[in-house]
Amino acid sequence: MKALKAVGLALAVLVLIDGMVAGDEEGIRRQASPPAGPVPVILDTDIGGDIDDTWALLMLLGCPQVDLKLIVTAVDDTEAKTKLVAKMLEKVGRTDIPIGTGVNTSDRKINQAKWLGDYDLSDYPGTVIKDGVKATVDLIRDSADRITLLVIGPQTNIREALRRDPTIADKARVVAMAGSIEIGYNGRKRRDAEYNVARDVEAARTVFAAPWDITIAPLDVCGTLILGGDRYVRVKESEQPRAVTVVQNYDLWTDRHRHPEGSSSVLFDTVAAYLTFDDALCEMRTVKLAVDDKGRTVPAESGRPVRCALSWKDRDAFENLLVRSLTGS
Repeated sequence: MKALKAVGLALAVLVLIDGMVAGDEEGIRRQASPPAGPVPVILDTDIGGDIDDTWALLMLLGCPQVDLKLIVTAVDDTEAKTKLVAKMLEKVGRTDIPIGTGVNTSDRKINQAKWLGDYDLSDYPGTVIKDGVKATVDLIRDSADRITLLVIGPQTNIREALRRDPTIADKARVVAMAGSIEIGYNGRKRRDAEYNVARDVEAARTVFAAPWDITIAPLDVCGTLILGGDRYVRVKESEQPRAVTVVQNYDLWTDRHRHPEGSSSVLFDTVAAYLTFDDALCEMRTVKLAVDDKGRTVPAESGRPVRCALSWKDRDAFENLLVRSLTGS
């Protein structure tokens, strides 16, 4: 692993978690009893941009290992994104999950507007919370179990949650699709400024500095994950509402024409979704990371230990799990 160059990189000053052993390659795990049942998860998502968030959400809804407590929309037009989530949950019969609207940063049109159509949120039978950041803070604070905070977009909402109540880091852990350690986009052997970090560098630095356990799925493991062949066909031809919904959204997504007819786009976020409840299919390593001014996650002795999925032990098994989660009963 390349050493950090001292010149030209302005690094965040990061706070280490109490009791960590630096460089521990077995991972960073707070001493706490695991929940007796499914893992309680808050999903923070910038759904409506890249289509992989949609695959990740519908995957989670088909994973019995996960108890999805709250979904919060992130960055750009979060109100439109809340409508998108609401319509998806209604289509798959999961309006029991509350939806929170996160920090609105622009009026950029979502890339799944054709599928959303003129959906009216006032007709949604479930719970919609205007202040999704407050809902996140309250749920973490009030939970008897440690919450897993799954962040698959820029970490803008999480920075605001920590500003409002820094103590949430004592009762939650973070799993994120974030960063690039040794491999960048399209499998290139270089460290890229990964979008979720680069879009809001200060938010990423704030999240990395908080004293909670952090596990990430960087581009190293998820940057070439495309579902194709028979597995894609099984999803496309399934009548299970989760599969139908993901395929409909993919086919109406504004960037669909950039991808082959018989395969998905890169499904970055599905790997982070998997890491909320298991990591046995990935090669895990603890790396001390800092975030530079360009949004690159740089290995550094002064960085904080982060548990990273860097490659696959069994990618086939993961793809099979993904297909089952979308097509199973």
